[in-house]
Amino acid sequence: MNFKKVWMVPTFATLAVFASACGGGGEESSESGSEESSGSGSEESSGEEGSGGSGDIAIDGSSTVFPIMEAVSEEFQQEHGDIEAPVGVSGSGGGFERFIAGETDLSNASRPIEQAEEDALEEAGIEYTELELAYDGLTVAVNPENDFVDNLTFEELSQIFADGSDAQNWSDIRDSWPDESIDIYAPGTDSGTYDFFSEEVLEEGDVSREAQLSEDDNVLVNGVAGSQNAIGFFGYAYYAENQDSLKAVPIVPQEGEDEGIEPSQETINDQSYPLSRPLFTYVKNESLQENEDVVEYVRFLNENAAGLAEEVGYVAAPEEVYEENTQKIDEVVNQ
Repeated sequence: MNFKKVWMVPTFATLAVFASACGGGGEESSESGSEESSGSGSEESSGEEGSGGSGDIAIDGSSTVFPIMEAVSEEFQQEHGDIEAPVGVSGSGGGFERFIAGETDLSNASRPIEQAEEDALEEAGIEYTELELAYDGLTVAVNPENDFVDNLTFEELSQIFADGSDAQNWSDIRDSWPDESIDIYAPGTDSGTYDFFSEEVLEEGDVSREAQLSEDDNVLVNGVAGSQNAIGFFGYAYYAENQDSLKAVPIVPQEGEDEGIEPSQETINDQSYPLSRPLFTYVKNESLQENEDVVEYVRFLNENAAGLAEEVGYVAAPEEVYEENTQKIDEVVNQ
């Protein structure tokens, strides 16, 4: 079967070559590997555009945030053809590693920066500014031929995904479900989506070693779409672009309730969907103060993030968030 893919980014091999060339690590665990370009509707993206760090503005990080940033870079380069802003996808954790090493100007993340990363940046003498870009709803999806999963509780999600769980078949979750093995798909450990799920669902635990992990969200999408007994999770935009081959699972907010809430622009926007979360980029202050190209890009990003986030399937943050971002940018630039 041929399933629609989402955004084209460089293959693992390309990223590995780039990592070797620049001396950086973590590129082999890119958070997205072979995806269609967002924004322009093209089906291919050059290796240079996706390599992250090979242009005038170096950007890397989360594959969940990638569709927004790729759309921003495409629009930006239409107006500023002499400035290149390729977007890398080494995952939230991998992106922070490069940010700490001083290799990038912007680091995209689908989770807030962790204390250990803050400490490492302080030790490296790198000051930064956090900008909130949009909202996402981490989406749990099953195959559309799955006609028995109508919702899941947090406890059931943990039974399915937690490492060490005794549940192997769907009937282990609910007696009325088929006695068929569960095929589990999940983001790789460099992914902020993995971190968020671990914290919110697994109480800081690991995803099952039986799961098929991938930093490439399209591998997860196609895995779930290709197996009747599969389940996986990824950013809402990847579900929104592949609704014909996926079925989103409503999540029950609290134990004892009967109704689950399905991810949608409305439920993500009002934060009623239990797995809603903000998306970020982190900007190096030195780049804002010394590189006019970065200033132009970051201002453009903040002005256009709301519209482009919704265009690629996410939800715009409230207007006051972007106003606060403007104040943060101005304060750093004017220091």
